[in-house]
Amino acid sequence: MPTDRPTPLDVLADGAVIPAHPLALTADRRLDERRQRALTRYYLDAGAGGIAVAVHTTQFAIREPQVGLLRPVLELAAETAAESTAASGRPAVRIAGACGYTAQAVAEAELAASLGYDAVLLSPAVPGANEEGLLERARAVGEVLPVIGFYLQEAVGGRYLSPSFWAALADQPSTAAIKIAPFDRYRTADVVRAVATAGRAGEVALYTGNDDDIVGDLLTPYDTAAGRRWFAGGLLGQWAVWTRPAAGLLADVRRARAGDHEALLRCLARRPQLTDANSAVFDVRGGFRGCIAGVHEVLRRQGLLAGTWCLDPGEALSPGQADELTRVAAAYPWLTDDDFVKEHLDDWLR
Repeated sequence: MPTDRPTPLDVLADGAVIPAHPLALTADRRLDERRQRALTRYYLDAGAGGIAVAVHTTQFAIREPQVGLLRPVLELAAETAAESTAASGRPAVRIAGACGYTAQAVAEAELAASLGYDAVLLSPAVPGANEEGLLERARAVGEVLPVIGFYLQEAVGGRYLSPSFWAALADQPSTAAIKIAPFDRYRTADVVRAVATAGRAGEVALYTGNDDDIVGDLLTPYDTAAGRRWFAGGLLGQWAVWTRPAAGLLADVRRARAGDHEALLRCLARRPQLTDANSAVFDVRGGFRGCIAGVHEVLRRQGLLAGTWCLDPGEALSPGQADELTRVAAAYPWLTDDDFVKEHLDDWLR
């Protein structure tokens, strides 16, 4: 029977809050399946349009043979998201991260496809690969699942990629979206303009990954030769915490774009506040060393995680980072969703 119900890829195209999913561990650094499922339930109940799993926030070490968590983590998230969709009727886009050279990236995409994922976020961190090699890898992965391109900041392993690369990637039929996260205004504008020159420009959604200026990206119209372009949504580590207010923020951005002056003023006031909060979560003062632990600490305080443990015992909060998290949570009450989490936590942990 025909239906007008949107598909997960429709959700991606229209724009959504997509958290980069963390990894829930026990004190002995084993997978905490109950809390891993609880995180997925939290994100989707909080208004996220999907989840991104096996990405940086999930910890790349899940792929190491001695850890062996890539498949279990992908499987848990896919199953839990499917259960949430069945209960709510709201489709959720399931995105799997894929890493490495072509053979590894294709194998990870095939695993994700077998588990019901909708798209692949393709890491650009491939030592020695030139731009043509990265495009060939994207074509190969795109034969398995739709691809989300990824411009990653150099501070965490990214590299410069030319406008011609982004135009060529956008023209590949399998490219569904591009996550723009160079943490650089010049390079962000480069990608938007380059995609606008592609023949498939209208079919490629733009997502901000610039956690340092989320609101700025979402509010900015780019007038190009191909017409006005906006960022559709965000695929962000920052949105792995305080996700319900993030969904409210994206709704306010849409009101502002439509001409709501009060919504625009709220968004403009919250722009530097969210950047300040991200500085605490991502440990900018510590050179991003406590980035994942900062996400974990917010979730631990809410009861969603039992601790801040990472697969690498050396990965922890930086000195003063916990105090910074306390400061921003108190300074910006709109940012937190502690009451929402408290109300639903027992159900998510069932």
